[in-house]
Amino acid sequence: QVQLVESGGGLVQAGGSLRLSCVASGRTFSSYVMGWFRQAPGKEREFVAEITGSVGVTRYADSVKGRFTISRDNAKNTVFLQMNSLKPEDTAVYYCAARPSGRSYTSWGQGTQVTVSA
Repeated sequence: QVQLVESGGGLVQAGGSLRLSCVASGRTFSSYVMGWFRQAPGKEREFVAEITGSVGVTRYADSVKGRFTISRDNAKNTVFLQMNSLKPEDTAVYYCAARPSGRSYTSWGQGTQVTVSA
């Protein structure tokens, strides 16, 4: 497993942008698929986006396609989530996660709060 620490959350008005970062421990970061999930109050945790290790293939939830961009810097053990055109319904705690290729997510960060005001 890897240790994950998120940052970059905050309060923003609708239509604004935020960039989340997640720094991972360990020397095998580039071998992990990295993902972002979110959980709004009273709702289950949901998938937002993920990016594969060295090639960087991405996948997004329909609700964020065209607005969010996931990227990674393997030299800095960091994955990013650029969030543009934010909506109040994007309000949630956002979690960074890691998984070996072909397996389920096994490592999770502590989460960072994103609040979008109308």
